[in-house]
Amino acid sequence: RGVMLSGGQKQRIAIARAMSQEPKILLADEPVASLDPELAWQVMGVLARIAREDGVLTLINIHQVDLAKRFADRLVGIAQGVVVFDGTPAELDDDALNRIYRFDQRAAEAGLLTA
Repeated sequence: RGVMLSGGQKQRIAIARAMSQEPKILLADEPVASLDPELAWQVMGVLARIAREDGVLTLINIHQVDLAKRFADRLVGIAQGVVVFDGTPAELDDDALNRIYRFDQRAAEAGLLTA
């Protein structure tokens, strides 16, 4: 009989498998895309702890801006294959987000954009 694992458990197992190889660099492509917000924060916390405590350079492709700003030391935004932002989370402002996503956060907050 198979064991049912949650998405967060599967992600943690994938991270453990990758770390068992003792990498110097860990690449994670959308590691929390399918997780609920609580599990996403937990998994990002695990990745941040690995980077900090084990000294593993961790590169994460992620579209959740709140998680990127909370857990990253450095953010790089790419639009159409071109780097349009390279800086710290504190430097990521509405203008940078607009360059990255072609999205106007101020208009969205003012209710001027519709889905």
